[in-house]
Amino acid sequence: MTNKRERVRQELLSDPRLVEAVVDAVHEQVPAYTALDGSRFPEVRAIAAWANDRLLDHWVTGGAIDAADLRRFRGIAAARAADGRPLQAVLRAYRVAAAVLADEVAARAPQLSAKDAFALTRLLLTAMDTLSEEMTAAYADTSQRLTGDRDRALQLLLDDLIAGRHASLGALTDRASRLGVQLPERYCLLVAEPVDAAPQDGGASDLSLHTSTALLTALGADRARETSLATTHGSRAVLLLPAAATDAVPAVLRGHGWRGCAISGESLDRVAVAHRLAAGALDSAPPHAHRPDRVLSDADAHVLALLAGHPVTSPDRIGRIVLGPLVDRAQRHLLEALTAYIDTGSANAAARELHLHPQSVRYRLRRVHDITSRDPRDPWQRLTLDIARTIALGGRNG
Repeated sequence: MTNKRERVRQELLSDPRLVEAVVDAVHEQVPAYTALDGSRFPEVRAIAAWANDRLLDHWVTGGAIDAADLRRFRGIAAARAADGRPLQAVLRAYRVAAAVLADEVAARAPQLSAKDAFALTRLLLTAMDTLSEEMTAAYADTSQRLTGDRDRALQLLLDDLIAGRHASLGALTDRASRLGVQLPERYCLLVAEPVDAAPQDGGASDLSLHTSTALLTALGADRARETSLATTHGSRAVLLLPAAATDAVPAVLRGHGWRGCAISGESLDRVAVAHRLAAGALDSAPPHAHRPDRVLSDADAHVLALLAGHPVTSPDRIGRIVLGPLVDRAQRHLLEALTAYIDTGSANAAARELHLHPQSVRYRLRRVHDITSRDPRDPWQRLTLDIARTIALGGRNG
């Protein structure tokens, strides 16, 4: 009997499809894992491989979950509490994994007896009961400790948001509420760095959390951290602010000798996307893009992502983000004036092309500036407008 179980164990553990079947099932059936950032799945695979090995070994030897196993499960639970993954989702993932393992063993039924199947079922039920109790206690202990260190817990909350490690908006809101924070529905994600900071891969020294929270204070957005969060990524500060705080950002960054990118057009469940946009913009923006206020916006970030070959949205949405109401039929005369100005290089030449007085063209360009917050006379802003109107007009012509 033991020899038959051992043959099944070796057959399963030598087949990489077992781990992939577990990971695929968990990914499909547990929403918290469906939403995980792809970088987290190597860890999920490693845990699945270890758990399969231990359970099958106990099945073959007639053993049970031991002290070493429990230490590992408690450590996993503590890590999940720290990264904000809900405990119910974690335990459900283990139940799904156990069902997959049972199915894979059952597929080899001709080699096994009813006694073998009963032994596996009993092992899995006992193991789930034991690890649920142990992991619940470890998760609660870690959560309590993190809540006690509120600043660290708030930093971890934003770390998880920008990494995409949250199960749902509901779970995220509950977690924030336990920490006394109300996340703003309309927010600004600011990624900022000193103007003289070295590139991110160039060994720049890490900022302290104190530096980020000092920026919150300067922005008037700290209010005991009730609606704002701060963390650091290398030499950059990352702040989640209420959208109303956005207007104060340029002056504060100028005063500190910093530059940054402020994203305010993404929903709360897309903070990770907002962070990728902002960080990518700071990585790739030419120096003149930061003038005059040193703050890049959604429009700058989307254009830079498009130029880098990895836009996070469709080109036509990029056109609307940059141009705003200029894409509407009622503003067609302004888009035509902008197009003529970009194509000819001057208001006078654009006026001749449009059969207008130069002052009329200048007035329309001022309206473009007012509507888009983009000055066609500024080299960088003119480039973003040029790209956007090319996309917009290309869509119309298509």
